[in-house]
Amino acid sequence: MGVNDGILSVARERLAAESRAVQAVADMLDETFIATASLILSCRGKLFIGGSGTSGTVARRMAHILSVSGTPSIAFSPMDSLHGWSGAIESSDLVLLISKGGASDEVVSSARIAQQRGAKVISLTAGHGTPLAQIADLSVVVTVATQAELGGIVATGITMAQSAWGDALAEVLMRGRGYTWSEFMTTHPAGAVGQLSDLPPDPEPLAVPVVVERAAQR
Repeated sequence: MGVNDGILSVARERLAAESRAVQAVADMLDETFIATASLILSCRGKLFIGGSGTSGTVARRMAHILSVSGTPSIAFSPMDSLHGWSGAIESSDLVLLISKGGASDEVVSSARIAQQRGAKVISLTAGHGTPLAQIADLSVVVTVATQAELGGIVATGITMAQSAWGDALAEVLMRGRGYTWSEFMTTHPAGAVGQLSDLPPDPEPLAVPVVVERAAQR
């Protein structure tokens, strides 16, 4: 095997490992996914999405994808929330916190503050037993095999899996709201997308149950 072949082999195995991690998310979807969609569609306030480190990057991406597909969302920093930003959270809001280990002090503390202010908290972690999941109103699990992470340490595969979970949520919510591509275009007039005149067919509407009481799933 030549030098170039070795380089390509390593790169391809990294992509294959992360691809497997994303594919595995489909089998992890359960009632907690439906409960998440229901809570968001029933929310009368804003959806705040936060995380630290790479989870923060996922949170910003997820907030953007959800906003552009019809679900108003705001990305925030859990650490900033401990320095006063949490004042933006009200009882009508919903807070989604992303953390693989679910043990970061600032993430757990921001969850407690949000709940003290009357907001419901959804956790997206690697297990229902994590500290964040234990205090959340709704615990959702997305995890990946060790091989999906660079060196088994760097959060590479998990960020792909979390993002894919968010993309699935975005489509379900878009269909649940009956959001149309014409509506989409009103908030996306820039770039090549904003110049499109031939829009795809609107997504088929999807019936999503409405939450009538506090949800808990652990």
